[in-house]
Amino acid sequence: MTSQTISPPLERISLPRRWLAGWGSVLLLVTSTLTSIAAMLLMTLVLASVLLISAGGLGILLLVPLVWLCGLIGHAERHRIVALTGRRVDPPPRRVQPLWRRLFLDQHSWRSTAYLALHAMWGTIVGWLTLAVLAQALLLIFVPLLGSRIPDSGISIFGLIRIDGITQLAVAWTIALVTLVVMPLVAHLLTSVDVMFARWLLGRDERKVVEHLTARVDTLTDSRREAVDSVEAERRRIERDLHDGPQQRMVSIAMTLGMAKEAIHRDPEGAAQLVDEAHRSAKEAIVEMRHVARGIVPPILADRGLEAALPALAARSAVPVQVEVRDVGRLDPTTEAIAYFVVSEALTNVAKHSGATGGSVVVTKDDERLTAVVSDDGRGGADPTRGTGLTGLRQRVTAVDGTLEVTSPDGGPTTLTATLPLRTGRSL
Repeated sequence: MTSQTISPPLERISLPRRWLAGWGSVLLLVTSTLTSIAAMLLMTLVLASVLLISAGGLGILLLVPLVWLCGLIGHAERHRIVALTGRRVDPPPRRVQPLWRRLFLDQHSWRSTAYLALHAMWGTIVGWLTLAVLAQALLLIFVPLLGSRIPDSGISIFGLIRIDGITQLAVAWTIALVTLVVMPLVAHLLTSVDVMFARWLLGRDERKVVEHLTARVDTLTDSRREAVDSVEAERRRIERDLHDGPQQRMVSIAMTLGMAKEAIHRDPEGAAQLVDEAHRSAKEAIVEMRHVARGIVPPILADRGLEAALPALAARSAVPVQVEVRDVGRLDPTTEAIAYFVVSEALTNVAKHSGATGGSVVVTKDDERLTAVVSDDGRGGADPTRGTGLTGLRQRVTAVDGTLEVTSPDGGPTTLTATLPLRTGRSL
């Protein structure tokens, strides 16, 4: 039995709908006669201001507002192209920049200036040509309405070709009708150049988008592999600990209780001692089970969240730890579990390796992320590559697209900062 992947059929646009939509492209080309004039005027002023820079820097006072104005017109041009052609031009990414950079080095403004320079040439040629052909075709279409009022000398097309007589007028009218029918389809092809310029200079840089997506895929591939390795290592730890500890205890308890059952009638005192031994082994097994469950979500975290679980975790630490959880509230279970594990493992490392006399845990939340900062006053020198437990932390954090930063110079102090993205709509 073979499996098949069924993909939804692509929506095909019918020819009549494409023809009607093509009139938007015609309108784009016609209105380019006006926008190209504005672009030509702006480019003239920009070029003049660049030449005036050599005259004591006076051109800067003109260049800055002109380039900023080009940026605004670039945004308007992108919206005009999208509205009239129906084709997608993604907006450029928003960047938080200081004022001086927005005025002098804003990338979008300079790219818009380059677009307007190209549009001043392309829009002028194609726009006026489209307007002339459209106007002449419409005039010829309405020629039959003139009837006897047609001049005896006939009519001219573009002032170059003289049309006289019924036969020539009929041929010209037919050509005009075909022109109006074909024009939306031709305009759709011509506006592909405008869309290409807009995507290249006014929209998102496709090359950078591809680079970002490539890096993103590589990161997700690595984090997925690390997450699988981390889960598998945790599974093996739990399996090994269960086999070496509680399982052996339970076998011993079962054997002890079996011997007590056999001796209960012939040696009640010995049976009582065996029961006491089994009871003691059962309590030791419970303690071992708690150790095995280290790293698994504790009940207090599931019931009350980080604000209650982290102080309880710090209270069991061998090193005095101050905990501050600032209005975190309840989050989705995955984020809470990873944050708890990060703090738990970090405090374990503080107690085992740092030689610290004190530490602190600060957990904050904003609209997009949860940040946990664990610091100590120990000797420092923590290195994730030396297997100190930080590698496992990094794997867990990156598995959910978070980040882990460790600052630990020799001599201390050590600061571990874990940032976890919040999952919208998943908080409790």
